[in-house]
Amino acid sequence: MPSIPRAWLLLGLNLSMAVIVPPIVLGSGHGLSDLLGGLAFALVYTNVTAIPAVTAGPFIVERLLLRRWPFPVAVLAATLFFVAVGCLASQTLLMWAGIAVPDSFWGQYLQTLSGAVLLAIVFGLGAVSYASMRDQLRRTEAELQERAVAEARAEQLVAEARLRSLESRLHPHFLFNTLNSISALIRIDPPQAERIVGRLSALLRASLDTSSRSLIPLAQELAMVEDYVDIERARFGDKLRGRVEVPPELRDAQVPPLSVQSLVENAVKHGITPLRGGGEVLVAASANNGELTIEVSDTGAGFDLTALRAGHGLDSLVRRLDTLFSADARLDVSRREGRCVVHMVLPRS
Repeated sequence: MPSIPRAWLLLGLNLSMAVIVPPIVLGSGHGLSDLLGGLAFALVYTNVTAIPAVTAGPFIVERLLLRRWPFPVAVLAATLFFVAVGCLASQTLLMWAGIAVPDSFWGQYLQTLSGAVLLAIVFGLGAVSYASMRDQLRRTEAELQERAVAEARAEQLVAEARLRSLESRLHPHFLFNTLNSISALIRIDPPQAERIVGRLSALLRASLDTSSRSLIPLAQELAMVEDYVDIERARFGDKLRGRVEVPPELRDAQVPPLSVQSLVENAVKHGITPLRGGGEVLVAASANNGELTIEVSDTGAGFDLTALRAGHGLDSLVRRLDTLFSADARLDVSRREGRCVVHMVLPRS
């Protein structure tokens, strides 16, 4: 429970008594001696009551909160308890010291208690308000800090994703293999060579155009997938076969840029390339219960998602999904009918 520093609270209570008592005493027609006596009595009652309250009060309030008492009720109950005990202890102390001997102990006690309760309620409400505002301020600051950290992490991951996507597109081996394929096609199939140049240009342009966006339509993502597969098919020939089975009504669904392309690239590199006879990559999508499921499967041997090294393309994709969707998105790998299937599940937007 947030608390006011004890020394400041005690000082505030004593100063309050010093401000409240004089107008009351002087307004009743009493003189300076009565004022000093009344002020001394008020300070005794205040400190005998307040010192135990500020020392043990938070502990009692916390115990009541554990018993599911509402916070204002717990503070009010603790305040009334300490006021009742403090007034009784103060009056007993003054009688023992011979300073005050009221004609009626309990009558004087009840009279003093009635005034003390009103003041205690005012100060208690002030303490509750202060604690509530302070607690709210701390929660707000914590939330803002968490949000700032999450935004900074998201920006960092997006920046890393952009760099990695561009690096993968501009990787010397990728460019060398693609340009080598184009060079060979120029002599035997110029139209095909020209088409691959167009695909490469479109892929690089799309990588740059989508690097500043967190989500893009699935149709746009599939266009990049087709460009990539067509470029790789120029190198692998009939060894690389690809299919896309995505219903038209799902092509406007929003997905992270280069997410499906990363899955297809992983399937080609680690699933199809090691196979002597080549293989097939299939991209499929379905929607159910507000979720979009994208499956990228290949006829390769498969892999263990948990064994991916940090910085791997799919490891980066997992972190991007966690940043964008938290627990609402996931990526997993399974085997089905002799194929390695990677499932990417996203909230449909």
